[in-house]
Amino acid sequence: MSVIIKPVISEKANYLTELRGDYSFLVNPKANKIQIKKAVEDAYGVKVADVRTMIYAPKVSAKYTKKGLQVGKTNKLKKAVITLAEGEVLDVFSV
Repeated sequence: MSVIIKPVISEKANYLTELRGDYSFLVNPKANKIQIKKAVEDAYGVKVADVRTMIYAPKVSAKYTKKGLQVGKTNKLKKAVITLAEGEVLDVFSV
């Protein structure tokens, strides 16, 4: 099971990185905080102080067509916000 899917590169994520040194990652929805912490420490070689996670529900959309009601949904997402130990810096683009 691959824990880290990809880093989140957005305006808000970059703002949090500059302001507090927090880094955001999309992670496997079945991964817990201990697995996420170990995966980030192994992949980037840094010391993680705190992990906060949030789960996004799938978005459901429906539309009427000639064949009737067509329903679709996106996948469930889990995002982890990582706080590094004092003095640590993470280069997201290196891996």
